[in-house]
Amino acid sequence: MGSQDEHTDGTGRRTLLGAAMFGAGGAVLGLSGTARAAGAQSAGHGGGLKSLPVPTVIGHRGASGYRPEHTFGSYQLALDLGADVVEAGDLVPTRDGHLVCRHEPEIGGTTNVADHPEFAGRRTTKVLDGVSTTGWFTEDFTLAELKTLRAIERIPANRPHNTLYNGRWSIPTFEEVLKWQDEQTRKRGKQVWIYPETKHPTYFRALGLGLEERVAKLLRRHGKDKRNSPVILQSFEPTSIQRLNKLVDNPLVVLLSAANTRPWDFVEKGDPRTVADLITPKGLREIAGYAQGIGPTLDLVITKKADGSLDKETTLVADAHKVGLVLHPYTMRNENPFLPAEYRRGTDADAYGDAFGAFKRYFATGIDGVFTDNADTGVLARADFVNG
Repeated sequence: MGSQDEHTDGTGRRTLLGAAMFGAGGAVLGLSGTARAAGAQSAGHGGGLKSLPVPTVIGHRGASGYRPEHTFGSYQLALDLGADVVEAGDLVPTRDGHLVCRHEPEIGGTTNVADHPEFAGRRTTKVLDGVSTTGWFTEDFTLAELKTLRAIERIPANRPHNTLYNGRWSIPTFEEVLKWQDEQTRKRGKQVWIYPETKHPTYFRALGLGLEERVAKLLRRHGKDKRNSPVILQSFEPTSIQRLNKLVDNPLVVLLSAANTRPWDFVEKGDPRTVADLITPKGLREIAGYAQGIGPTLDLVITKKADGSLDKETTLVADAHKVGLVLHPYTMRNENPFLPAEYRRGTDADAYGDAFGAFKRYFATGIDGVFTDNADTGVLARADFVNG
């Protein structure tokens, strides 16, 4: 997942200035008294979303605080660190119609494609959701060609240690992820959940590479297209979620970027509404008609002051819960630049701030879970919160 208001430089790399968090269910922690009761109640036994611990710890692109994102190394580590759900993956198509897991269709910042002279001629500039972006794009490669590439760390300035793993893993396909999910479920003796996202669906539909039908076909093939299937689908484009709602019965989540932004499908079809309109009681009621949850940027839960410190808690959690929607905000990261100003420690861009303090503050709002690059931190923060 990536916020639509992230900033893209000329290479198509994105820096994400967000923060979010989640936790672990009281029932699994062996807690006593009211904490256990709350955890057990939230975990439930009805299958589907209600079977997840609350607050839910979602491994954002795997364990991307420690490994290059959207690799099996990252996904595997997220499970090892205790994530309840793994965001595997951000789905983009190849030229021959396969779905692969990359943060963006532009892969110059997340693979070693620049080191492959045979692909030098594929470098190009495209307009992606209104933004001129230069680099290499998945839709210009066959799956066989993409499989010759290796993943690299996307934000090495913040995560120099992750560059140790550059070149170790290839780009996963969504089909491989679905098989991996089954293997891990068997090996671990507990259901593994995934949380894929359709990326830039309007852009790809215009290229004749519609995402939703491809996602639905694979889910059906693997028997994972049902209401209680352990696959939550998400998108920043409401019409993509509406399309999926007609194709599959999976839990669906509408992602919400900054309040003053417009989903790209709205821009394309001339719908004047912004995210601010979608998070009104009326907008949330409409979303609840075709989705089970929202994935807001953390700034929609607690606003920020000009200096980057936390300001006011909004009514979004209460308003969403009122219409039956769960909230899975994004993205909690441990490094200083991604934390609210008051939780930063020192000035190093790759140093950890007081992530536990920030997790605690966000959990206290009543969110149902959080995307985090550091699942282990999220699990410990949840234990603190549930015990507290």
